[in-house]
Amino acid sequence: MASLPSAVPSHPVVFTTQTPYTLPSQKFMIPLDWKRYQLSQLINKALDLPKPIPFDFLVHGEILRTSLLEWRTEKGVGEEDTLEIEYFESVMPPQRMSELPHEDWVSSVSCRIPQHFVTASYDGHLRLFDYSQNLVLDASVHQSPITSVCIVPSPPSDTESRILASSSHDLTACLTRIYLDSETPTASTVASLHLHTSPLSSISTDASGSHLLTSSWDGLIGVWDTSIPDDHQVNLERGDDRKKRRKTAPANIKRKAPIAVLKSHTARVSKAIFAAGEPAKGKAYSCGFDSTVRTWDVESGVCMNTINVPERPMLDLTETPDGNVLLAASTDRTVSIFDLRVSSLSSSTGVMMHPATPSCIATSESGKNQVVTGSYDGVARLWDLRSTKGAVTSFRVWDGMKVLAVDWVGDVVGIGGEGGMEVWRIAGGS
Repeated sequence: MASLPSAVPSHPVVFTTQTPYTLPSQKFMIPLDWKRYQLSQLINKALDLPKPIPFDFLVHGEILRTSLLEWRTEKGVGEEDTLEIEYFESVMPPQRMSELPHEDWVSSVSCRIPQHFVTASYDGHLRLFDYSQNLVLDASVHQSPITSVCIVPSPPSDTESRILASSSHDLTACLTRIYLDSETPTASTVASLHLHTSPLSSISTDASGSHLLTSSWDGLIGVWDTSIPDDHQVNLERGDDRKKRRKTAPANIKRKAPIAVLKSHTARVSKAIFAAGEPAKGKAYSCGFDSTVRTWDVESGVCMNTINVPERPMLDLTETPDGNVLLAASTDRTVSIFDLRVSSLSSSTGVMMHPATPSCIATSESGKNQVVTGSYDGVARLWDLRSTKGAVTSFRVWDGMKVLAVDWVGDVVGIGGEGGMEVWRIAGGS
């Protein structure tokens, strides 16, 4: 047992980690007045690291934010009980990298095209920016505010173009092909998706890029393939609306019909997503203003499970990359946590409390435990799912303006809202 020189009482501790920086298995006697900084120094010294690495510490499922004595007193842990403390790389304070001003609100952002950002705006436009903050493409796609945009995955052989899928208040979704290979990128809308009778709230793609889900205020979820038909699958409406659509929808934009419709929600649907991972292939999740999270068998169109969370109308839904946890943002200022590994799951397994309504959530692809949320108070918050009592850190994006969208790829976080778009960098963590 390694004992550290100190007049302060100590406590037996064993350190564990999932990082490459592993300590030999041994018990340490740690002074009770030590906090995160002293523990991090100990790990660095014991490993003799050439360059210091800051670490955070997880004790009984909570990130240590006090001294060991304060933590022990609060939890009522005995003096002789050996503590197992897990350490992981600290997250560096988020850095604002750039601003991308817009004249109208940005409702959705994507960082999924390398070296580029895509924004969807209330003016009906999709825009493409490069990392130098240059606007390289501006496409008018919808007649009303766009609510969501996603990048449809393309075959590795197709490096010249991408398909953007967007949903709108104009009752349609659109597939827009953008060409990136030329000096001046171009865009053309190739299909419009017709089902919903109320504004659309979201559109999302599966991992293969073969299918899409749309959600709407009409309580329906549309299932679509991403093929572009040779002929229209949906007739134009009659009367005045038909004349209007003739003016705004060129003949080369093919009108698509859904391959299935998922019906079960009793109020507006806020988000529908395909389940992550090969084992969950064919499943989808949705949330809505009926305060439910639903699991679907997409092929049969059957709602397999409904989780009721009373008086918690939901605005956004996402899944961790490992497929183990669902997260739903609600108007009651919480993000509900649903651990899908729990059998017969009937309610949330935890919450992340916010001082203002959280509107959007993004998970880290590189670290399964980290989540960023954006809220109506103009603040983005970084959370660790192993310790959700409070955010790891928060960063104010705007004063007096709402955050409406967030996306996270690598160490780049794109944030959209009433102030346009901002790009932040989050480094570290696990």
